[in-house]
Amino acid sequence: SLFTATSATCVTGLVLYDTWTHWNPLGQGVLLMLIQIGGLGLVTLTSFFNLVVGKKLGLRGMKLASESINSTSFGDVPHLLRMIFTFTLTVESIGAVLLGLYFVPAYGLHGVFIAIFLAVSAFCNAGFDILGFLGEYTSLMTFNGRYLVIFTIMALIIVGGLGFIVWNDLLAYRKTKTLLLHTKVVLLTTAFLIFIGTVCFMLFEWNNPATLQPMGMKEKIGASLMQSVTMRTAGFNSVDLYAMRDSTKVFSIVLMFIGAAPGSTGGGIKVTTIIMTAVSIIRGKEEPYLLKRRIAANVVYRSLAILFLGVVTVGVTAITLMATSPLEANGLTGIDATFEAVSAFATVGVSSGSTAIGS
Repeated sequence: SLFTATSATCVTGLVLYDTWTHWNPLGQGVLLMLIQIGGLGLVTLTSFFNLVVGKKLGLRGMKLASESINSTSFGDVPHLLRMIFTFTLTVESIGAVLLGLYFVPAYGLHGVFIAIFLAVSAFCNAGFDILGFLGEYTSLMTFNGRYLVIFTIMALIIVGGLGFIVWNDLLAYRKTKTLLLHTKVVLLTTAFLIFIGTVCFMLFEWNNPATLQPMGMKEKIGASLMQSVTMRTAGFNSVDLYAMRDSTKVFSIVLMFIGAAPGSTGGGIKVTTIIMTAVSIIRGKEEPYLLKRRIAANVVYRSLAILFLGVVTVGVTAITLMATSPLEANGLTGIDATFEAVSAFATVGVSSGSTAIGS
């Protein structure tokens, strides 16, 4: 119970038991609430309700809220908090309606709850699902050819993973006619990673009889796209992750470690961190330029520090799993332990089998 509550609140998605099989409707409702709170952030949630009841945040409250939503100005905090809640409810509602077009005709009233649960879980990049009645731990493996379902979920994952700062900037573009450097970097990097992830996953798994080989072209494209999107921080899976080749698992580890954008519902060390670090190292300058904009030295140093701490944390966790878990007895390897460690650190929630040993 503690593990599952932690995984839901941190929008991770790692589970010891199948969510639909093990938890009753009340438990599933509690998980849905925790996922929503975790996706928005507790500080964001409390700050918003303080504004709703007319209570002033104060300097300390404004600072906490500003850090929580990744805002650079205290003056923008009230506007961003209102935008975040309006945007979240709107996107999740649209997602639930689209998913309901498939699940309600197929499963009746229960399909309404399935659609709402999946919409919230996907937007918050949580990875929890209640599709266990189709088979335990199947996640989205039976929906690769149903584009309405998987493309809606992918869209929700991407929208949540881009971050509220990006969406606020995009929504204001009609007035400002300009975009922040942060927005440009996030959009370009996200598009590049999704494309590269899809291509690499298809190449690595095309002839794997346990994943893509038995599928038709439509299902292969759907599965590859889903895996590319979900590995960034969402936690759903469209194939059996345990059966993936080691090369695919290593590539997935890289995608998970990078993660989503700052100020989003996703995890990882963030796409901007990896870009800032790469640019500074390649150009060999303390203050390199990116898209004709100078990057301050303190931003570069912070990015390097985050990268270093992330590698150390994942390394220690993976070694601990290798030393204390009966991996070989369960057909798992050190790559699976590293896969699990990165998945937990980056709050992705996908599993190749190591977490299940803990149950």
